[in-house]
Amino acid sequence: MRKLRIVFMGTPDFAVHTLKTIVEASYEVVGVITAPDKPAGRGRKIHESAVKKYASEQGLKVLQPTNLKDEQFLEELKSLKANLQVVVAFRMLPEAVWKMPEYGTFNLHASLLPQYRGAAPINWAVMNGETETGVSTFFIDEKIDTGEMIMQEKVAVDPAENAGSLHDKLMTTGADLVIKTLKALEEGPVKTTSQKEAGELKTAHKLTRENTKIDWEQEPEKIYNFIRGLSPFPTAWTTLVNGQNEQMMKIYAAEKENAAHDLEPGKLVQENKEVKIAVKGGYIILTEVQLPGKRKMAIKELLNGYQFFPNAKVL
Repeated sequence: MRKLRIVFMGTPDFAVHTLKTIVEASYEVVGVITAPDKPAGRGRKIHESAVKKYASEQGLKVLQPTNLKDEQFLEELKSLKANLQVVVAFRMLPEAVWKMPEYGTFNLHASLLPQYRGAAPINWAVMNGETETGVSTFFIDEKIDTGEMIMQEKVAVDPAENAGSLHDKLMTTGADLVIKTLKALEEGPVKTTSQKEAGELKTAHKLTRENTKIDWEQEPEKIYNFIRGLSPFPTAWTTLVNGQNEQMMKIYAAEKENAAHDLEPGKLVQENKEVKIAVKGGYIILTEVQLPGKRKMAIKELLNGYQFFPNAKVL
């Protein structure tokens, strides 16, 4: 039985759950690597990563390098004498880092690799209307998310769930898969498999302002999936034209309706307390939105103090 000395690398909440699970399973964590503190919010207060907050509470040694190739950092990392590194939601590692430990460096990725390699696998799985995704552990190599596979676990994507609820499911399943991977590594070298790249590979591109804008020329199903795949963060958005005013509108939740009509895509229709947008072959019914300077609110609440004019449309 191998005695594991683990360095954990991660930054957001998704990674915290795995670190917490490792600590509570009584594995020896000799160090935690996370992002540097940075100013955030209106007051530009110094913000610590979720992983740093948890690691500090547990009395774990924390390193926050700005440059992973920096000689001083590499020496500090080496001094921890880890024989395994576990990576969850962190940045790309240089070879000098991932090759350092005796038993290697493995990563937890929130997809069934090789599908959805990249920065936003949870969002894109929902945006593309997948009914199944999962989590994978693999040994890191010189490319992004291409290394030798260790284990995978499938997770169903419910038809109405958004990226937030899927995030939480994968976070829990992923932490459990990391523990299974650690147990296997304790026993000795694990059997790995190469990633099979047959068929169409879908990529989890980084989310930007450009690729999170809604295309109202799409059919209801595609737009509905797009909205829930970006909710609650970073959120699908559109340009609302209302009277003489143009402004950005974020859409957090919506429903879809298939129906025949002769309206132009993007035309906004208000009927009683319902607001819907005409698209090809139906409508997108808005249920939760946010306008500039206002908080996120249900559409019925918004209508109590906001008026849509007859010319209202989205672009």
